[in-house]
Amino acid sequence: MHILANSNEILETIKMVDMQNLDIRTVTLGISLLDCINSDHKKTCENIYNKILKYGKNLVNIADAVSNKYGVPIVNKRVSVTPISIIAGATDAEDYTVFAETLDKAAKDIGVDFIGGFSALVEKGFTESDLKLINSIPNALTVTERVCSSVNVGSTKAGINLDAVKMLGKTVKDLAYNTKEKDGLGAAKFVVFTNAVSDNPFMAGAFHGVGEGEVVLNLGISGPGVVRAALNKIDKKADISVITEEIKKISFKITRMGELVGKEVAKNLGVEFGIIDLSLAPTPAIGDSVGNILEEFGLESVGAYGTTLALAILNDAVKKGGAMAATRVGGLTGAFIPVSEDQGMIAAASKGYLTLEKLEAMTCVCSVGLDMIAIPGDTPDYVISGLIADEMAIGMVNNKTTAVRVIPVPGKNVGDRVVFGGLLGEADIMPINSLNCSTLINRGGKVSPPIQAMKN
Repeated sequence: MHILANSNEILETIKMVDMQNLDIRTVTLGISLLDCINSDHKKTCENIYNKILKYGKNLVNIADAVSNKYGVPIVNKRVSVTPISIIAGATDAEDYTVFAETLDKAAKDIGVDFIGGFSALVEKGFTESDLKLINSIPNALTVTERVCSSVNVGSTKAGINLDAVKMLGKTVKDLAYNTKEKDGLGAAKFVVFTNAVSDNPFMAGAFHGVGEGEVVLNLGISGPGVVRAALNKIDKKADISVITEEIKKISFKITRMGELVGKEVAKNLGVEFGIIDLSLAPTPAIGDSVGNILEEFGLESVGAYGTTLALAILNDAVKKGGAMAATRVGGLTGAFIPVSEDQGMIAAASKGYLTLEKLEAMTCVCSVGLDMIAIPGDTPDYVISGLIADEMAIGMVNNKTTAVRVIPVPGKNVGDRVVFGGLLGEADIMPINSLNCSTLINRGGKVSPPIQAMKN
């Protein structure tokens, strides 16, 4: 086990926590629900609730105790479960909202703010259960508070399910409309993936894959403020390799601290420790911004030419530094660019420096994709599907995870401000290209995988 080596490192860590917003962003308990299945959906729901309570009832207390012991905040404690389309498909249920309600009640009773896994994996086609789950998403996320949902529609190996892409444009619109009194917040709990990973600890896309163990604790670290503070001290005329080396050193330290904390939480819970997700995840707090890190490279503002290069360097250096410090790296691991959750991104978008097109380019070199972006409420379904299709193509061809989480805010237009609150932040409504792509989207069918899928 790694330990903090000396008093200087301890003091440095305290400074990171007190002044630079260093924290463990999430500990996420992944729970397999495969042994909960019963043909009677009511019995299955009862089994699901009991199993989540059995393993998750002490998660918050233990995480808080370890947090206090080391003086490092653990901001979020969450749970992910086996994709519900797999579990519910073996039951007699037609509407899967009842499963979401069960997850919601279990999450509330163990004290976590979000639970992920109301999900389906449809990259190669639909089962009847997948379709039931997708049809249930708008109502399920409307009547629950803590449930998050995701659908994987593509992969480098399987291609893209264009029929699913078409369906989910409408799903996003329905979610926003159903929660219009909350500025469409329901859409913030739903994400569409290509190349989704099964050990992602971050919401809204976390689920516990079928290849995972029975119960596993995964951890997501953070620390954009720490990286920014370190880069701020570097001479503006220094070679770019100086920046790279500094990011690697900071990432190493943050990861080592994260593994120490995560392994102790898992040990005290009596479960296996899984992976560390090295992603830099921003918050709306001043100074805790990935956008501001990119500006420290020498940009007037995030959104300027050079932003994509800076993000690529940041993403790569974080991985290299963290990988040296961790036993097992997994999840998404990179840098997140959720617009409404990052003060630097919010400011750049409000000034028109950061556009959807620029964000799409940035997603080619960082983790995940178009995230927490508010768009006009009257954006047509097919435009949202087109946006999803383009982002899924980037993921498929580049063999990386990409995702779309956009919120068409009912009743609001370009330039209006929407405030989601908390870690979800706030954002101006961004303009979106509304040229008609419906003929392409309505073609449906399955997009063939790229040639690089043929590896065997």
